[in-house]
Amino acid sequence: MKSAAVVLAVLLAYQCLAGRPPPRRQVPLVRTGHGGWSLSQASKPSNVNDRDMCKFCVDFAYDAIETIGEAILQGGLTQGCEKLCSIVANKTGSEAVEVACDTLCFLVGFDEFVHAFNKADVDPIYYCELLKQCPIVDNGDATITNLTVTPKSGPQGDFLIDMEYETKNGTGTGELLIHIDPADHGLQIGASFLNEPQDPGTYDAQITLHAVPDPDCVFPCQSFEPGVYNVTMHICNGQCMSQHPHSKIYDKKKTNFTITGPAPTDPPRL
Repeated sequence: MKSAAVVLAVLLAYQCLAGRPPPRRQVPLVRTGHGGWSLSQASKPSNVNDRDMCKFCVDFAYDAIETIGEAILQGGLTQGCEKLCSIVANKTGSEAVEVACDTLCFLVGFDEFVHAFNKADVDPIYYCELLKQCPIVDNGDATITNLTVTPKSGPQGDFLIDMEYETKNGTGTGELLIHIDPADHGLQIGASFLNEPQDPGTYDAQITLHAVPDPDCVFPCQSFEPGVYNVTMHICNGQCMSQHPHSKIYDKKKTNFTITGPAPTDPPRL
């Protein structure tokens, strides 16, 4: 009971430091800089345990996994959790990341924390599975039964991508991955979202794409010019396209939508 209370206290501290509720329902795992994304998903109670710590761990890994290796090289390998996590925090500039790093490192032990990083490469989901913070389900399955975009055709603005899927054996810790590819111009864009383990049943997820050019973008960005946009949705066990264990594509499905022109402008007020 005491250890559970400590973990809960640290989880609450992490959420306060981050200045937001537990993420992943709305925050894309892959930051693309192209347009804006949001996810809503109907969840059912699951018999699979450790879901809260899994979200906590994957969030940390996506924020910090690229800096852990640098921290190890800069003297963190032999000096324990406190030194390693302080280097990671300095590199990320995030006190919340330091709290998460300290929590996970002390929870699983320094040797296991570093060993899992070396084994997982840059796969946050597999990393958290190695740390035993995310459940592993290797006999899972999922079939996408419906994929639609609303509106099917319209000016720049919000497009709702609605996916329905069913699973007979349940799913493991994985992700929803979406790619959108203009048929004849522009850049491919995409995002992925953590999909927590689910029991057998039918589920749905709605992803909203804010298809409006970002005037402040300093990278090559999608301009959302008129044309046909091809949508490919994946549902995966583990990270999609990963070569690590416990990873595979359950299913994928394609559809498209059309952008007809720029977003309408409000008439000037008199």
